[in-house]
Amino acid sequence: MIAAYDVPRLVVDSANFDRSFDQRPFGYEHNLSGLDLFSEPSLRALAARYDRDFMVAASAPTPATKFYSVPYGSHTPLEAFDRLDSGNQRILLKMPENHDRRYRDLLHTLFEQVVALRGGLRGERVERLASSILISSAEAITPFHFDPEISFFFQISGEKVYHLYAPSVLSEAELERFYVMGIVNIGQVELAGRDPKSEYVFRLVDGKGMHQPQNCPHWVETRANRSVSYVFSFETETTRSLGRTRAFNHYMRRCRLTPAPLGARPGLDRAKSWAMRVAIPLRKSIGRGIGALRSRR
Repeated sequence: MIAAYDVPRLVVDSANFDRSFDQRPFGYEHNLSGLDLFSEPSLRALAARYDRDFMVAASAPTPATKFYSVPYGSHTPLEAFDRLDSGNQRILLKMPENHDRRYRDLLHTLFEQVVALRGGLRGERVERLASSILISSAEAITPFHFDPEISFFFQISGEKVYHLYAPSVLSEAELERFYVMGIVNIGQVELAGRDPKSEYVFRLVDGKGMHQPQNCPHWVETRANRSVSYVFSFETETTRSLGRTRAFNHYMRRCRLTPAPLGARPGLDRAKSWAMRVAIPLRKSIGRGIGALRSRR
């Protein structure tokens, strides 16, 4: 067990970390639950500071519900916070480190520990590092989706059940359709047809955590009490490059060509990635230009 008064940290079996990092989910312990920055007054004060970079949504009726079909945007984070016990709310506060230095210190402390467990960055450049706080009413469901980033999840209070599948259950075509957009957002995929034998189930309570690999599809449910969770996520140049390669492969399939399997020809993968480094921003720019022209008609 980790003492609550220790420096914030996670404890994980190093051999399991080496085997599973960014390949398969695995659990660990942590000592974040007793920190004052996760007390109810601190979280309420944090919620009051948000006027952007948040999402407030109702619970989904089922895990298979389309992610953005659930009602959202009806309340501010503070309004939703005050309705947690009377309504069915899910609050996502993005990048709390931009609002309170304590969250920035926590983010960098934990990330340094993960980098040390990995044996350094191994020449990779970190493109994005950010955290989020998730606050949910009791018996709330977050529907099935995947995230295009590597994440470490910490349950602070309440009970949350995570249902995950290894990234390998997603087809390349499913991933390519998402990465062609060149965005950091959730990836909508279907739950139906996934092999139950490939499911990992983590029952998380305070002091428990879980590693979620990039592109790891999952759905989440809270139990009898409200839930508070903390997660930090990161992308490296390598993970973003893989996304751009998948975007290139998407266009190949549209031209009725069969791309080489990802990783089979590393030099070709790099060439595809560099091509999309130019094409994706250009595509976005053209899209904005067309939108502006249409608005003037």
